[in-house]
Formats: sequence, structure tokens, C-alpha cells
Amino acid sequence: MNISKTHRGRAAAAVSLAAVLSLTATACGDDGSGDKGTEGSGKGEITFWDNNGGPRTEIWTEIIKDFEKKYPDIKVKYVPIPIADVQSKYDTAIAGGGLPDVGGVGTAYLANMVSQEALEPVNDRIKDSTLNGKLVEGMVASVKDAGGRGDEMYSVPTSANNGALWYRTDLFEAAGLEAPTTWANFYKAADELTDAKKNKFGYTIRGGAGSIAQAMDASYGQSGITEFWSGDKTTLNDPKNVAALEKYVALYKKTTPAADVNNDFTKMVAQWDTGTIGMLSHNLGSYQDHLKALGKEKFAGIPNPIGDSGTRVQVSNPVDGLGLFRSSKNKTAAWKFIEFAASHESNSKWNESAGAIPANTEAAKDPWISATEPTALAAKALTDGSTKIVQLPYYLPDWNNISKADNEPEFQKVLLGKATAKAFLDKMADELNKAQKEWKEIGNG
Repeated sequence: MNISKTHRGRAAAAVSLAAVLSLTATACGDDGSGDKGTEGSGKGEITFWDNNGGPRTEIWTEIIKDFEKKYPDIKVKYVPIPIADVQSKYDTAIAGGGLPDVGGVGTAYLANMVSQEALEPVNDRIKDSTLNGKLVEGMVASVKDAGGRGDEMYSVPTSANNGALWYRTDLFEAAGLEAPTTWANFYKAADELTDAKKNKFGYTIRGGAGSIAQAMDASYGQSGITEFWSGDKTTLNDPKNVAALEKYVALYKKTTPAADVNNDFTKMVAQWDTGTIGMLSHNLGSYQDHLKALGKEKFAGIPNPIGDSGTRVQVSNPVDGLGLFRSSKNKTAAWKFIEFAASHESNSKWNESAGAIPANTEAAKDPWISATEPTALAAKALTDGSTKIVQLPYYLPDWNNISKADNEPEFQKVLLGKATAKAFLDKMADELNKAQKEWKEIGNG
């Protein structure tokens, strides 16, 4: 099950010289496809790219400090990469040189990096380490599947996220509304909590970067369709999904702020935390932001609403992890850092800060999880059989391009009434069907 070395992500071919030079100056390593690197001395400096720089900088700084205390002969150069830029940064470095030794790698763009031969397989290293048998099986399976090369693992899973519907319990209580546990309750609340003249809205919709995953969640969540593929064709543009998306995007400017058309998650979360908006769809990662802004008594986070069929359906969320780069000149030291970061104590510390679900089996049993209700509810929903997961095709090297940069402007057109939901889903479906066909033609599936 191998993806051709020549099958590179389209973005890698379109990088500018300036971007290449800026990345080369900030990291060590070389081009991911031609340099196999070395094990190195296990001492000295290694470079780590955080794939969610900013929101996670504080906790990574703490973990790095702990690591350097345990391994005084190793220094970690920390480079924060904004989450919206991470794939383009990796593609730039793969094409022109300048990859780090270690980097945060999510399953949404893992296949793209594997196809470019940028990452080192880590199966054998895991077997010979303290992580052997200590990683959640479901996350391991997700990483293997996303890599697209059978049982080979190209990252060490560190956390799983899950979509959450955050709602203002104080506003719901004042309006006499039931919790938005069903789509019917969701739409009712969105309408009744809106008073545009007073700048009060029932919901904030994501129209900027990262909008499409949320739109797909709303589509499949309402339609009840539980499979992404029907044969070799995607179900994304199934008439039921089209009708669901039409209903969802009709909320824009009716029960949502007009500014939502440009909002990425940072702006959307900040707007919800400081305003009088009733509901927000975002993953568990924003829990600490809400807690600081609102206090524990004014909000709650629940899994996605239940559909008319009585079943909760949601799209899969990427599993985050740490990748060891093939071009590293000090893989021994880089692996020590990965092993330390994925250990019980560090993994628990990181996930508690992020409100995410730990990949370390020991960390997953720590008391803070049951004490953090949104995380506990998400973990329960994913393990008790109450939720049907639509597995997204992260294994397609072009998945992240198709589901993000290539079509986010198209979704904005839908919100603005310049394109129909059907045209938008048909376009994405056509691109995905072609990507799936190409993937199979090069020896997969």
C-alpha cells in the first residue's frame, strides 16, 4: 500500500522563494524527499514546530522546560506555526528545505506529507520505547489509516478532538429554552435568542478559515447519512446533505452576525466569549477560553445535536500527533522529545490545557477528564455507541487542500447568496471523486 513519491501535494509546487528562504532560516534539516538524515549523537539542539502556535505556546513551553530539565544535553528550539498556515509551511519546507526535527502533524494533512516522503515511520521506535502498549488503539488506527500505507505509522498520536456545541446556559435559562441537544432545539434557540437590533444573535457560523469541516458536520448531522463513500462516489452531495446545508446556511445574517462570513475560529471564539451570542460550534480546544471569559456557570459544551432519526451523526475529527522528520540530523534526540511529550505526565498536562482527549492510555484515566464535563461527554459519546462517525478520507493526499483552501472561498459565496449549496457540494464531490480514483490508480484501496 504505497503512494508514489512523485504524487506530491499541489501546494508544494506553488511556493515562493521568499517563503522558502524565511523557513530555511528558522529551522534545521533539509528537503524531506531526498535527505534521509542521521540518528545523530542524541545531544545538542533540535527544532520543534508547534502546529497550533499561539493557543498552545504556553503549555508547550512548560513541557519543553520539563524535557530540558530531564535531558540537559538537549535543547529544543520552539517555532510556533499558526494552525491556518501549518500545511503551507510544511509544503514550503519540503519543496525548498528547512524542515524541523519534530513537528505537530494532524491526520487531516498527514497523507500529503507521507506522499512527499517527509516523515520517518515510527512503528519500530514505539515498540522499543515506553510508549509501547500505552497509546489508545482507536487513535493509532486513525493515524495508520490517514497515512495511507497499511500498518505503517508516520506520527505518534497525542490527542483527539471532538466537535462541541457550546451554548450560553444563562441565556437559555432566561429565555426558557431547552438545551440544544437536538437539531430542532438548536434551530428554535437560534431564532428565539436573536434580536439583531440589540446585537443579540442565537448562533455564530464559521465563514472564514476552517469553515468547511463545520459545514460538513452540520450536513451529515442533520441528514443522518453515516458513510462518506457509496462505492467510488462520495455521499457529500447527496440530496439529503444538500437540503441540510441549505437549512444551515440560511441562518447566516438571519440569526448570526454578518461579520461571520470572514470569521476563523479565533475571531469566532473571541466574539462568542465577549458578546451575547447563544451558541457556537467549535471543538473542545476552546474550553479554556470560554472558562476564562465566562466562568463555569454561564456556558456548557455538549456533543453535536441528535438528528430526527434519534441518532447523533458527526464527521470524524483529526487526531493530532508528533512527527519525526526523515531529514533530521539528530533523530535520537528528536525521538526522546516525542517519547517524553507523549508520556503519561506530559500528555495529560497538554490535553488538560487544551481540553482534548489524551492518546496516552494512562493519561486518559486521569481525574481531570471526568471533572471537565465537555471532555467527559465527548469521550463518552465516542465510546458508548451513541454516535455514528462519518470517517473522512484523510488518506487522500489532496484532502486538506480540497477541504480547506480550495473551497473555503466557495463556501463564502454560498453564505453570501452568490452560489447554491448544491453547486458548492457538487464541486467538492467532483474533486473528491477524482482524488479517490487517482489514489486507487496508484495502487491503493
